[in-house]
Amino acid sequence: MLFDITRSQLVESFGEGRIATLPVTAFPTSAVNTEGARLLQTVGVPAGTPWLREPDGDSGRLPRVQDVVDIEDFADVSEDADQWPVVGWLLNSHLALAPGSGKIHAFDADAEIVQELHSDVSSLIQVTVRFQRLLETFTFSGDDRDEQADFERLDGEVERIREETSSIDPLPFQDGETVWSVVGDEIAMGQRFTGNSPAARSRPR
Repeated sequence: MLFDITRSQLVESFGEGRIATLPVTAFPTSAVNTEGARLLQTVGVPAGTPWLREPDGDSGRLPRVQDVVDIEDFADVSEDADQWPVVGWLLNSHLALAPGSGKIHAFDADAEIVQELHSDVSSLIQVTVRFQRLLETFTFSGDDRDEQADFERLDGEVERIREETSSIDPLPFQDGETVWSVVGDEIAMGQRFTGNSPAARSRPR
C-alpha cells in the first residue's frame, strides 16, 4: 500500500454509516484476492466523491469494463482491460481495478479516453478522504471584504492535497486533465460544498 489507511481512521472522521464498501462476492476470481479488492471490502471509501458501484442485483457481481463502455473505442489499453471490474464512478468516468497491477483506471466513454488514475486503491481512498474532509471542514470568513483571501486559502488547501499526494503517487494529479484535477479545480472555485457544510453556511451571499 502506498498510503497507510485503516477502517478506524475513516470511521473516526466520517462515522460508520457514511463509509461504502463492496462485498467479497462482487469481485471476479481474478481480482477477489488482490490488495485493492481487500481494501474496498474492509476499509471502504467515504460516500460522496467518488461513488462505489452497486453490484448487479441478479448476479451480485460488479460490471466489467466491457459492460459499460465499448473497449474498442479506447487506444492503448491492456488486452484484458475488458474484464476488469468497475468499482466506482467519478465525474463522467468509470473507475476500473486492474487486478494484475492494482492500478485504478478511469474510462471516459464520451471522450473515449482512459487514464491511469491511481497506482493502487489506497491512493484512491486517500485522495477521497482528503477532499471529503476539506469539503466538510473548510469555513469562509463570512465577510465580503475577505472573500478573495478566503478563496486563496481554499486554493492553498487544494494545492496542498495535490502536492502531498503527488509526492507519493503522481497519477491522480499528473496533469490538469485528470478527473481528480478537475474535482480539485471545482472545489477551489467554491463548488461541491453541500448546503449543510460549514463552508456553504459561512460563504457570503
